[in-house]
Amino acid sequence: MKRFKFTAIAAATATILLFAQCANNQANQVAPAATPATTAEAALKVAYVDVDSLLNNYKFSVKLRNDMLRKGENMRMTLSEKGKALEADMNDFRRKVENNVYATRQRAEEEQARILKSQEELARLEQRLVNELSAEDQKNNLALRDSINNFLKEYNKTKGYDLILSKMADNILLGNESLNITKEVIDGLNSRYNEESK
Repeated sequence: MKRFKFTAIAAATATILLFAQCANNQANQVAPAATPATTAEAALKVAYVDVDSLLNNYKFSVKLRNDMLRKGENMRMTLSEKGKALEADMNDFRRKVENNVYATRQRAEEEQARILKSQEELARLEQRLVNELSAEDQKNNLALRDSINNFLKEYNKTKGYDLILSKMADNILLGNESLNITKEVIDGLNSRYNEESK
């Protein structure tokens, strides 16, 4: 009986060792030891572009920004001039009412209605100009984004990045400076812009 127990224990131990060895061999076949070339970190080629720097140095972006500033200033000047003219009109109307210049009350009410209509027209003009400026700003932003995206697609055909991130303010807290391709992208964008501007 003792011999049977010993043989059974020996057979069980041998079976367990055999299964463990087979399982170990299968694990080695299924998942070989990771080498630097097969890890996700080594395989993923990443770069980033500092968007603030790009927007400040890309000539097309600078031109769009300057155009928008000029149009915004023109809008403010137009509204300011019309506002001053309306204010002068209102002050003149008040002065005339206080000095009883209008021959009839109806004439004073007509003048007041004209001034109110001018106020409404100025408010509509302001809203229209703001909407036009906003629509143009959106159109410019889309054109700028398309320009950058189209360039990056061409640029990446030779560079082969898996991921190009945009760095704005401090959304990338820490990044190896060798991953920063901003200057290269700005130079390429400006070169292309200069060619297209000729």
